[in-house]
Amino acid sequence: APAPFITPTLQQQASIQLRMSTKKSMRIAQQLYEGVEIGPEGAVGLITYMRTDSTNLSQEAVSNLRDYISDKLGEQYLPDEPRSYSSKEGAQEAHEAIRPSDVRLRATDLSSMEPDAQRLYDLIWRRFVACQIKDAQFTSTSITVKAGEFELKTRGRVMRFDGHLKVLAAMGKGEDDVLLPDVSEGDTLQLVELEPKQHF
Repeated sequence: APAPFITPTLQQQASIQLRMSTKKSMRIAQQLYEGVEIGPEGAVGLITYMRTDSTNLSQEAVSNLRDYISDKLGEQYLPDEPRSYSSKEGAQEAHEAIRPSDVRLRATDLSSMEPDAQRLYDLIWRRFVACQIKDAQFTSTSITVKAGEFELKTRGRVMRFDGHLKVLAAMGKGEDDVLLPDVSEGDTLQLVELEPKQHF
């Protein structure tokens, strides 16, 4: 599972996954940090400070998150020990990593905020929750299918345990990141679609 967000990684993933410019993602993160109006008490911040190069998390945040994972996802997703991530040398440790102020608050609860703010919050929430979940587990494999006189081959992996990918979509684009069905030797496969292609 990847480390929780710091400023550059949040900007990068907001650009890749949400197609947001750096300027826009930082503007929206500022709004999330400043929070939403909740009655006479004023604004409640939804995320921790968004300008940080530290991957540290407070003990209280980790403890609350572990309770949440155990309650909502099940004990099988909880590592025996909390994960800690090391910040790069020279990082200012004054701030925590970027995370939700309250893990129980989901993006769907932010109906008063613009859709892009909900999407960015969801990205932060998922990365934070994933960082304390057990790793996903795969078996790397290759499959050869006989079809008439031809043999078709593919390589990829079979998921054995979804782990952190339960909340965090896989970002892989490589050949080995193709998810394959769990098949056994001698299985008869169903042709779902035939895509004629020519490669040089």
